[in-house]
Amino acid sequence: MVVMKSKIRITAQPTADMDVCRFILETEILPGRRVSCRFKEAAEGAPLLKALFDVDGIREVLVSGNSITVAKSSTEPWTEFGKRIGVIIRSVIESGLPAIPSDWEKLAPGKDFIHDEVEKILASRVNPGVATHGGRVELVDVKGTAVYLRMSGGCQGCGAANVTLRQGIEKAIRSKLPEVTEIIDVTDHASGKNPYYKTKRNDGSPI
Repeated sequence: MVVMKSKIRITAQPTADMDVCRFILETEILPGRRVSCRFKEAAEGAPLLKALFDVDGIREVLVSGNSITVAKSSTEPWTEFGKRIGVIIRSVIESGLPAIPSDWEKLAPGKDFIHDEVEKILASRVNPGVATHGGRVELVDVKGTAVYLRMSGGCQGCGAANVTLRQGIEKAIRSKLPEVTEIIDVTDHASGKNPYYKTKRNDGSPI
């Protein structure tokens, strides 16, 4: 356990996960609230989150009460990395600005950012490919870090739709947006009129 000495006392507590460390303050930084942030673009508008994500190697930040939990992708040891995190936390608190404004969740651009990036991926990498099979994939909604998609044309009811989703679309999205936690297909595949690959019964005959 490392204690960082200054006007504001911050105690760094390692966790079972070597890439995650919890920083405990003497006073609550976010009374009665719990917020998390998984990528830099969503940190806009929250001075603490923005300052932390300006550090290379930050993967996720969770703030609750008097604790700030930081997950890193950096290989730098916490003995050094943690000191920089402590300096940032301290400087934001001493600035007098709200570390995370009360309306930050409503104003955070995370959903719009994910929405726009998924639209670009579908347009440039996914739909040109599935169009050769008469199919199309559209973005229906983004809820938090979950993406909802709908397939149409040759992809609707296609026997290979799940393979396309998991091995093609999901990989394309996650390679660009690792913060996306779920990719959900909301297609009514049973009503597909012209699937590229028809689903077959166990005896091999079309359903």
